[in-house]
Amino acid sequence: MQNKNYTIKTMNRKEIDIAIEWAAKEGWNPGIRDADCYCQADPNGFLIGLLGSEPIATISAIKYGNSFGFIGFYIVKPEYRGKGYGIQIWNAGLKYLKGLNIGLDGVVAQQENYKRSGFKLAYRNIRYQGTGGGSPLKSSGIVGLSTLPFETIDAYDQQFFPANRSQFTKAWISQPECHALGITKNGKLAGYGVIRKCRKGCKIGPLFADNPELAESLFLALKATTRLSELIFLDTPVVN
Repeated sequence: MQNKNYTIKTMNRKEIDIAIEWAAKEGWNPGIRDADCYCQADPNGFLIGLLGSEPIATISAIKYGNSFGFIGFYIVKPEYRGKGYGIQIWNAGLKYLKGLNIGLDGVVAQQENYKRSGFKLAYRNIRYQGTGGGSPLKSSGIVGLSTLPFETIDAYDQQFFPANRSQFTKAWISQPECHALGITKNGKLAGYGVIRKCRKGCKIGPLFADNPELAESLFLALKATTRLSELIFLDTPVVN
């Protein structure tokens, strides 16, 4: 269905907050400072669908260099679903990322639709939930990322992501209301993790390490930055 009053445009910064708010209502529990960090990755990669002047659909289509893109915030206001507005903004997002390898984190209910657009299931994520507090392991090699050269952190991060995302990484590890920690082994960075404040509790992510023992030390150190009663969340791929 085409509606001449329906237009799709690049979001301004204030409109990105609309996408964040809608994501919260969908139960995705975004971080308090997520929008600012995502803007650093690709400020042109956020699209909004307007029916007249009313926002009714959003999508993010973030370019990381010239090889990889990632889709998120694909949301249509409930009362406008099933009317063709979603597929139009979806196609606009794909057009923006044309020629790139594209990833997305899709809800189970939409996976068949994504397959029809050429996507293939790579792996599933599991969300773990617990409470904070506790103490880090003694002599664990934990350091604040702010004490390390950014080039060291960036080089380590690029082992785990299919394209350069330096601007995003720099914003992510230095955002307010977060703790960014690294772990060293034999004088070299052997892992890092970030825990950030979210609408509900805190989320850990990313959590990268050279082996499970180092990952456990990082997890305990990040967990220890929160209150005993505070909820914490950790998403992990089942192929981990």
